[in-house]
Amino acid sequence: MTSQRGAASVEFAMIVPVLVLLVGLVVGGARTWLARGVVEQAAGAAVRGMSQARGQAEAVRTARDLALAQATAGGVRCERLVVDVDASALSTAPGTRASVRARVRCDVPLGDVLVPGWPGVIGVEASAETVLDTYRGRK
Repeated sequence: MTSQRGAASVEFAMIVPVLVLLVGLVVGGARTWLARGVVEQAAGAAVRGMSQARGQAEAVRTARDLALAQATAGGVRCERLVVDVDASALSTAPGTRASVRARVRCDVPLGDVLVPGWPGVIGVEASAETVLDTYRGRK
């Protein structure tokens, strides 16, 4: 008859890396999923703010401020947050159909998640577009 002494320790030592990997996958996936939602909201807030602006400079400033505020309020951690806006439609004459666009990109850090083979950063990106009021005055 063989002794089972120490078998539980060996089994535990074999299962711990698998459990750590599983927890890392869940945490990394949740962090990326949360960032995706926040980036989509930030892009939407940016275009809503731009659609209320009268001029290009005001629209760009408003869009960047709102996107940053939305990302901060969402609790997402970005290594780099980039807000690209296209407010050129605000230079068209009233009565012309036009729309404004925003693209927001967040580089989500994953280096602390302990999953071998994962990149240190995953980029999450979203864009939004909204139409401008056709007959509203523009600068």
